[in-house]
Amino acid sequence: MKVTVKKLKDLERKMTISIPVDEYEIKFNSKIKNIKTKAKIDGFRKGNVPDDVLEQKYGQSIHAEVVNELIQESYPKAISENNIRPASSPQVSIDMEDPKKPLTYSATIEVFPEIKPKFSRWNNYEEFNIEIEDTDIDKAIADIFKRYGDWKDVDREARLDDQVVIDFLGKIDGNEFEGNSAQDFKLILGSKSMIPGFEDNIIGKKPSKFTIDCKFPDDYFKKDLAGVNAQFEINLKNVQQIIEAKADKDLYEKLQMEVKNQSEFTEEITKRMKNEVGVQEKELTKESIYETLLKTNSFKAPTTTVNEQADLMRKDALMRIGHTEDNAGDDLFPLDTFLEKAEKRVRLDLLFAELIKHFEIKVEKKQIDDFVEEESKRYKDPEQYKKWISGQPQQLEQFKMVVLEEQLVEKLENVLKSKKKVIKFSELANRQV
Repeated sequence: MKVTVKKLKDLERKMTISIPVDEYEIKFNSKIKNIKTKAKIDGFRKGNVPDDVLEQKYGQSIHAEVVNELIQESYPKAISENNIRPASSPQVSIDMEDPKKPLTYSATIEVFPEIKPKFSRWNNYEEFNIEIEDTDIDKAIADIFKRYGDWKDVDREARLDDQVVIDFLGKIDGNEFEGNSAQDFKLILGSKSMIPGFEDNIIGKKPSKFTIDCKFPDDYFKKDLAGVNAQFEINLKNVQQIIEAKADKDLYEKLQMEVKNQSEFTEEITKRMKNEVGVQEKELTKESIYETLLKTNSFKAPTTTVNEQADLMRKDALMRIGHTEDNAGDDLFPLDTFLEKAEKRVRLDLLFAELIKHFEIKVEKKQIDDFVEEESKRYKDPEQYKKWISGQPQQLEQFKMVVLEEQLVEKLENVLKSKKKVIKFSELANRQV
């Protein structure tokens, strides 16, 4: 077998593979011989049909079968011998399939890039510290009181932070569109859960019927609605005001708190916020490390792999809003909106794989067991959870990857240079991790 590899654009490679005639003939003759023992053709005894007659009758199909087998056998061998790491399925085209000449075919593929991880102390990552102020604690408690409060109908105009119950029907140039209507829809004014202008136009209104004008954002996730003006017929049925919950036994039970009074309640809230802050600090720091790595290690990701990752992200986004590919049009979360994030994810995954080899990181069974032990503490019956998770190999594999990543981050924190980054707790809402 003769193999030549030609570099095309970026990570594309064209392999030309030539298989000797004798390999073809051995397979072809073997199949003719096998057929000869079974073939029943008028005028000939079973097992005595001449080869030329068999070739005339079965030769074309046998030829196609042999060519396919030779390609299936030779391709894996060719990529192995030439140290090629395919990132895509091969696009095969047969250049020569004359039985009297070597079988020659080409396979065009994308390959994974060769990565040699680099670390630069000139590129600092940010080590985050989040400050919690007394006002943050007060706000958190106030939010809890609202969240666990009860909505009560009020006879007045709608105000900011009120909940309204509405029917609405949207039209564009007099025509209805997908997702344009709802009945008995509960909306908290100021939540910004609707398009700009929708909630603002309800503020100041008493229960009644009216029409409002709104414009879909230019970057709206449905392209056919982006930047389009719409009219909504509103039936404002009820205006509701929140009656806040109180720090009492009922609220403590809902929050699964073992506290006796408001002072202990405040202490528990503070403790929970600090725990959450600890998690956020680690996540923000980890994200900064990743950004530093990507800046230091510049390489192109395979287009095929990026598109596959973007497709997974799109499916996940659709699932989160109750859609599938079958009932969602191409304009709902177009694939290209995920490409940048997908490209980053693929590059990180490829870099992680090389870094894990570089640092010789391994995960022992005890580390997985310890991780499961910590996870089990989040459940009412830890032992039942541990028993269940032991029969979930996919979940255990995900845990393994988490442990691997944790070890990798620790290694990177030691080889990269850091600088402190202090932010306020109130800033977290404006940051994306």
